[in-house]
Amino acid sequence: MKRVKAVMEDDLRPEYDLKSLCVRKVGHGRNKFGESIRLEPDVAKVFQDTESVNEALRFLIRITRENKSTLSIAMK
Repeated sequence: MKRVKAVMEDDLRPEYDLKSLCVRKVGHGRNKFGESIRLEPDVAKVFQDTESVNEALRFLIRITRENKSTLSIAMK
């Protein structure tokens, strides 16, 4: 038996790429937006838990801000 390809007609614009859409869980067990971030395995080996990751990132933010303000003062 020969397979027949169905022709789909719609009004979807060609610039919309449906292949890149993510399907989210609905209902109980659904993660809130921004709650899970996947770390690469080599990075995950360094950090024991979420709090240690947050602490390291806060430190990096603080150092970056301090260096930015130091640089702006030195440039004047």
